[in-house]
Amino acid sequence: MDTVHARFKEKIGEVLLPGDVFSFSVPPPEGGDCGVKSEKIICGPGFRRNGEEVQVCKSGILRQKPPNLYWIDSQQRRYVPAKGESVIGIVTAKSGDIYKVDVGGSEQASLSYLAFEGATKRNRPNVQVGDLIYGQFTIANKDMEPELVCIDSCGRANGMGVFGADGLLFKVSLGLVRRLLAPQSEIVKDLEKIFPFETVVGLNGRVWVKAKTVQQTLIVANLLETCENMTSQQRQTLFKKVAGGSF
Repeated sequence: MDTVHARFKEKIGEVLLPGDVFSFSVPPPEGGDCGVKSEKIICGPGFRRNGEEVQVCKSGILRQKPPNLYWIDSQQRRYVPAKGESVIGIVTAKSGDIYKVDVGGSEQASLSYLAFEGATKRNRPNVQVGDLIYGQFTIANKDMEPELVCIDSCGRANGMGVFGADGLLFKVSLGLVRRLLAPQSEIVKDLEKIFPFETVVGLNGRVWVKAKTVQQTLIVANLLETCENMTSQQRQTLFKKVAGGSF
């Protein structure tokens, strides 16, 4: 039977374009239920659900994470906020009890002073214009202003909040960001063998790094930007040259 999973799987590795459609309307077999209700498809970035259809809204290559997560691997640089994604923002203004945060999208996001761990009306967080914020979207759709928080569902910071007193912030493609955030990322592993460094990666294409010295910080940032379009072998050759001091 032509199942929903089969339709997605046969397109893995192929280039999809905005307007392509995957339909969930599978005709039932003779003598019973179609069983499609038991199938569960998780659609990641690049897809939009519309009734009984899943529409492609970004151009790129279809990828899968077993068993049932699918997304479009695109090289776009403009970020579109999505609920639940963690991003690096820059505080641009304070308006009453709300901070305005630049997240690299078409409009700024709002961040309440109460959306920090331990924050109360008397105990307000120390957030200044120009500070870097690592937060998560709770509201992000085309009809409403994006809204950030710096706490998880349990009220804990869990690594979110103001950060980056030192270090370097730079921008990369959204495709490279997903490679850096992948579990056991080869790029990060190979780079850590050269210099010890701290890094914060936002799904909006912003990366913050800090090494022991300013020179090492700049080298790490340059390597991350350079290896974006390299193969694994090319990247390892470059990293070996850097480790040997010939960069």
